[in-house]
Amino acid sequence: MQSILSGFLAKQRVATICCIDENNAPYCFNCFYAFEETRHLLLFKSGDETLHMQLLAQNEKVSGTILPDKLQLLALKGIQFTGTFLGSHPPAALDLAQLYHKRHPLAVGRPGKVWAVQLEKLKLTDSTAIFGKKTYWEKTDYP
Repeated sequence: MQSILSGFLAKQRVATICCIDENNAPYCFNCFYAFEETRHLLLFKSGDETLHMQLLAQNEKVSGTILPDKLQLLALKGIQFTGTFLGSHPPAALDLAQLYHKRHPLAVGRPGKVWAVQLEKLKLTDSTAIFGKKTYWEKTDYP
């Protein structure tokens, strides 16, 4: 993954994730996230009882966006992504909760589990230097 993409993902804090409901209609939720760079994972914390977790259990395909924490209207920058919710099958070698709470220490006291989305495609639009400049990445090393 290009450093411009991983740097942007590591710097931001909030993602909008879209999943699909039982009627094939999109449903979006916002969450704090942490980025695990080695395996290209987006980590977020949520409770099992939430609607979005129930929907993700039925269909693991997701898409979403990440914008800077502070928007500059004349110099827009943001990521669009697609991926797969890993559900109860996260990478065994990683302590997802530890990685997430390192980025968001106040979340330790909040109920919920830490979950992972395997990023598969990214598109960064960066108008800070050149209007509409795009940077793309696609995961190629599937297990």
